[in-house]
Amino acid sequence: MSRVCVICGKGKVSGNNVSHSNRHTKRTFSANVHKVKIEIDGKESNEYVCTRCLRTNMNKNS
Repeated sequence: MSRVCVICGKGKVSGNNVSHSNRHTKRTFSANVHKVKIEIDGKESNEYVCTRCLRTNMNKNS
């Protein structure tokens, strides 16, 4: 099961580690996702949601 945001689809992206001598090696950046109980189409389920979507949805509910 991949850790991808259910709302916006944000997931892993690739990039480079760059050393002091400017050597590049591949690495991945993981999305900051948390498992949250959310309601989708009237059903509650535990899904992964990124923190940006959590912040946005929390402000809408307030």
